[in-house]
Amino acid sequence: MLGGPVLVLNQNIKRESGHKVQTGNIGAAKTIADIIRTCLGPRAMLKMLLDPMGGIVMTNDGNAILREIQVQHPAAKSMIEISRTQDEEVGDGTTSVIILAGEMLAVAEQFLEQQMHPTVVISAYRQALEDMLNTLKDISTPVDVNDRDMMIKIINSAIDTKALSRWSDLACSIALDAVRTVEMDNNGRKEIDIKKYAKVEKVPGGIIEDSRVLSGVMVNKDVTHPRMRRLIQNPRIVLLDCSLEFKKGESQTDIEITREEDFTRILEMEEEYIQQICEDIIRVKPDLVFTEKGISDLAQHYLMKANITAIRRIRKTDNHRIARACGARIASRTDELRDDYVGTGAGLFEVKKIGDEYFTFVTECKDPKACTILLRGASKEILAEVERNMCVCVYLCYRRWSLICCCVCVCVCVHVLQEEEHNLTCVCVSLLQEV
Repeated sequence: MLGGPVLVLNQNIKRESGHKVQTGNIGAAKTIADIIRTCLGPRAMLKMLLDPMGGIVMTNDGNAILREIQVQHPAAKSMIEISRTQDEEVGDGTTSVIILAGEMLAVAEQFLEQQMHPTVVISAYRQALEDMLNTLKDISTPVDVNDRDMMIKIINSAIDTKALSRWSDLACSIALDAVRTVEMDNNGRKEIDIKKYAKVEKVPGGIIEDSRVLSGVMVNKDVTHPRMRRLIQNPRIVLLDCSLEFKKGESQTDIEITREEDFTRILEMEEEYIQQICEDIIRVKPDLVFTEKGISDLAQHYLMKANITAIRRIRKTDNHRIARACGARIASRTDELRDDYVGTGAGLFEVKKIGDEYFTFVTECKDPKACTILLRGASKEILAEVERNMCVCVYLCYRRWSLICCCVCVCVCVHVLQEEEHNLTCVCVSLLQEV
């Protein structure tokens, strides 16, 4: 037709529809499920993968495995998204959900071969879902979160198939202590922010039994001056998010000097500014200063003479956790420092050398609402898997309701569905006989 649109298409594109596409989608989903099938159950095996950066991933976590797989098929990508959503919403069951989805599609394939419409199959699955949800509500049991023994049993049931199952008692205690540490009561509503206030620090070396929860914060930093104190009892802590050095121009700045005295005066002004901000800090009599920015050599000199320990360039998240642990307030300028900005809740400050690196510990806090989970292990790969298992344990501590056991739940649901199927079959037969 003259004047009509002209479509230029890639000749390599192939369009498919109908039963062939349905069979291909089911085959792709079954392939994804078969990849991680050996990672399910008490006899689960770890898989060793090579990530795009050349690192090694050893895990039996379904989401961690599928995250490293690159697929092009849309159905396979949808299966991987199921695992990712399961990990974000529940924290566990990433392998089970993929295998169940693959099996459900495999069972549906025979109905499609019998020329049954997909919407009919989906409606049957939805009816089965409603029956299973009602069954799970009936067999679920309310849990008293203050009952430590019961909580540990629940957490322990989730890591029996993990690599950390050998140290299950230690892992359960660490997870429960971490959640109870960061728990806050806000007008009768409990708030638990694990991602922000419970940081996991992985330090290679040692054994897994050395892992523990710190009643405070640990950061991978050392003091700025070698003569500053590395051990302080009951420190007074000041937190800053401003730099303790002379401010430089935001853009390229040129200064024309005609006299030598002007250059000397400029240097004196810089020293006076550094001295002033140090005096603002010294005025509140702190023992320890944390800042998110840099500290100049001259500022280090003034602070060291005042017997104040300084640590620079810590992360903003670490600064917030220290503030919550010791009761300090973060100051944006040194001239606004007052006594109520100083944190006095920490009982001990010390700097330790672990391996080849220095770590700063602010521990023995009176009422810490932030903590650090310190994990030790033989290598980085082992620590990465321990962290994944620990995240499962921590997430389970949020739950107010618990099911008896995953296997028991599946068996009960299967039994209920079989009974529903039998009742439905009897009704259909009786109707046919009446007709």
